[in-house]
Amino acid sequence: MNLRRRHWVAGSALALLLAGCERRSGGPVELRLWAMGREGEVVKELLADFERANPGIRIKVQQLPWLSAQEKLLTAFAGDVTPDLCQLGNTWIPQFAALGAIEPLGDRIDRPDGVASADYFPGIWASNQIDAQLFGVPWYVDTRLIYYRKDLLADAGYAKAPVSWAEWTEAMRAVKQRSPQNYGVLLPLNEYEQLLSLALQQEAPLLRDGGRFGDFRHADFRATLQFYLDLFMNGLAPRLSATAISNVWDEFAKGFFAFYISGPWNIGEFKRRLPPEKQHTWMTAPLPGPRGPGASVAGGASLVVFKASQHKEEAWKVVEYLSQPAVQRRFYQMTGNLPPRRSAWNDPALQDDPYSAAFREQLERAKSPPKVPEWERIGTEMRIVTEALVAGRMTIEQAVTELDARTDRILEKRRWMLDQRGRA
Repeated sequence: MNLRRRHWVAGSALALLLAGCERRSGGPVELRLWAMGREGEVVKELLADFERANPGIRIKVQQLPWLSAQEKLLTAFAGDVTPDLCQLGNTWIPQFAALGAIEPLGDRIDRPDGVASADYFPGIWASNQIDAQLFGVPWYVDTRLIYYRKDLLADAGYAKAPVSWAEWTEAMRAVKQRSPQNYGVLLPLNEYEQLLSLALQQEAPLLRDGGRFGDFRHADFRATLQFYLDLFMNGLAPRLSATAISNVWDEFAKGFFAFYISGPWNIGEFKRRLPPEKQHTWMTAPLPGPRGPGASVAGGASLVVFKASQHKEEAWKVVEYLSQPAVQRRFYQMTGNLPPRRSAWNDPALQDDPYSAAFREQLERAKSPPKVPEWERIGTEMRIVTEALVAGRMTIEQAVTELDARTDRILEKRRWMLDQRGRA
């Protein structure tokens, strides 16, 4: 056999040996990532660069609809078929942490060139911490603030947005005085997030004793509820649900209300839906607080690694990649979702957008809702009780008493579990 032939045979044998080793080892690690809605589409494109840089890892993305995602995840946990990593709404973190379904991430944070905790908005970061343990890394954030008609405020004698509840009430009264058939603010009665944002501005938490009982009878929440009720009683907010208004953007353009509390997703909607002649008339501003610029709710979604994953280190590499400021900027450009890292805001698309500037400021004062698995059920009860309050079927005293009673019933199992843990 000549020399060239020997080299060819040796090379072929080595190639077959390596191929056999790859087959026996299963080839590249395949990770399963579940993501919701539009994010499930976009993340596939973002991860193409990751896979090119990490040829030993392949990622299979499954897109879930938001409405059924939580139920599907709980079913997957019960059947021990959870993915390696997943997008979770921030308010879902406590539930999956309590189940022991997701991996604590503390020892992976603040590695060189990795996820730097100090770079994140503190309220958003805290929403992923349960009992001092970190269970998720914020992927994108939202919070709520005021969209307002700056032309209507100017006509009423106000050159800038209000920063306190007193100033806000005064401005709404001045706007309504000029146009009695319209209103100062829209607070849809079938939503509780606006009231929650106002309540988080107070010092007292909404739950007490480590999340064992409701604390809605506290003076702080009473003051918030009184402010909220007065807006309806004084004719500054219409007694309407969102379903009673066919098109929020049209009514905003008509001046039916001057203020609207909403999140960053509506920046694009207002730009698209308001007529060209009205585009110069609106702006965003941080939410007014009881005594000055106020806090607001910390929302959004995070990335988690499931405990049952056989490839936690590889899954964490994906989390680190999606958390890079440059990747978060791309994600924002593709979806409009706001980045949770301050350094990711060094992007002309964000810095040059006057509507986003208020969100950057508000995110520094974002606060997490109570971090208990039952919070969404409590939020629903908050909506039901306050709707009855506004309709005149309850007094403030009856509303806070009823809300505490309903909350305490919801938290009964939690109290039992905490007591059992304390005895162990």
